[in-house]
Amino acid sequence: MKIAIMGAMPEEVAPILEKLGEYKTIEYANNKYYEATYKGVDLVIAYSKIGKVFSTLTATTMIEHFGCDRLLFSGVAGGINPTLKIGDLIIATKLSQHDLDITAFGHPFGFVPEGAVFVETDKDLISLGKTVAKEMGKDIQEGTITTGDQFVHNEERKNWIEETFKADALEMEGASVAVVCDALNIPFFILRAISDTADMDASFSFDEFMESSAIISAEFVMKMVDKIVE
Repeated sequence: MKIAIMGAMPEEVAPILEKLGEYKTIEYANNKYYEATYKGVDLVIAYSKIGKVFSTLTATTMIEHFGCDRLLFSGVAGGINPTLKIGDLIIATKLSQHDLDITAFGHPFGFVPEGAVFVETDKDLISLGKTVAKEMGKDIQEGTITTGDQFVHNEERKNWIEETFKADALEMEGASVAVVCDALNIPFFILRAISDTADMDASFSFDEFMESSAIISAEFVMKMVDKIVE
């Protein structure tokens, strides 16, 4: 078993590396990958950099080059469901690309031929995540997460995404990771901690809460690894 643990930014994987303590750094494809052994299981940790292109490259590399057979994504997201507050956790049940648009050819937003609007996550890993949340005493929400190559911070765009995709949260990497894992038959799990709400002032909310939210999300993912290796 070899588990990929992935984030988008250094802050999202730093708490995991700190917990591991010892790891090997490998530079490949203009990125750094951190290999470690944890409770007898091989881990590969990386942050992709922000956006769909970089996250696609990193997820593919972790699977095809490093041989990971499941992937856990830990990071932060903007909440668009009004029930989500800063610091809350959400597990993606399915993901879509809110900025993918070939509606001029009669297709719905987020769809390309031979593809799908939504990619569903692994049900067994979702169940495991719910068990971890219960044991940690944390409330957790399941829902739809949308991905796009924009940091959305205006209410009009947020409302459109919520209405079009029935989305609960949005970010910039999850759906592209989902497409890769689905195509390569790799079970995957995407957890996001809410660092901001999409109608807040982005510079204020993100800067203040991103680091603490990333720590919460990373702690949860490491508890997931504990459960997987038991």
